[in-house]
This record gives sequence, structure tokens and C-alpha cells, in this order.
Amino acid sequence: MRHKLAVSLLLVVLGAALAVSAEKPKTYTSKYDNVDVDSILGNSRILTSYIKCMLDEGPCTPDARDLKKTLPDALQTGCEKCNEKQKTTSERVIKHLIKERSKDWDRLVNKFDPKGEYKKRYESLA
Repeated sequence: MRHKLAVSLLLVVLGAALAVSAEKPKTYTSKYDNVDVDSILGNSRILTSYIKCMLDEGPCTPDARDLKKTLPDALQTGCEKCNEKQKTTSERVIKHLIKERSKDWDRLVNKFDPKGEYKKRYESLA
């Protein structure tokens, strides 16, 4: 169960929140807001599996697929549909990726921000 929650959290980590409804909500769902982010960031195996999912290099759980679909919108809008908890969590995850997993951060940026439009905004957090 923690694995599914962590997958969804990764999107939040990358500046996204979770599942977008058909009506395009004003905010992302808050159902994953209480996930223990530090335990996910501290578990290389789980974090790597989420990164591989985001990069199309490994399998994705249904939650991870939803997360991957939400990520472009969250990046483009600067997480404007995120609540304060999601913004704080996203910043913590991004800082961790930049400092501790810089190669993975670069690969994620290359996939989700190939023109570098959002990279400066997020790298200023580190």
C-alpha cells in the first residue's frame, strides 16, 4: 500500500498533484497529502521505481499513471492547482532530487521540460 501512495507522491514531488478529473478541478486531490515523503525519499528502491515509471523505463501502478498524466499540467502552471501541503512537499522532493539524485533530476527535466521553460523555477528551490 505504501508503494502505491509513494508513486502518487512522486508526481507531487515533481511539482504535481494527483489525479485530474474530467472537469479539470481547481485543485488536485488531497488524498495523498499525508504520505510520509521522507520514508519514500529515504528508500532508493522505491524512489527508483517511481522515477523509472515517469521515464517510461519501468512498469507503473495505476496511481503512477495518473501522476504521470498530471505532471505536465503541474509543471506548466507552477503547481497552481496544488494546495499548500502539496507545494511544500513538492519543493522538498525537488530539492532532494536535485541534490541527491541529480542525474535522475536531469533525465526527468529532459523528458518533461525539454525546452527548459520550467527548470529555472524549480532549480531555484535547491
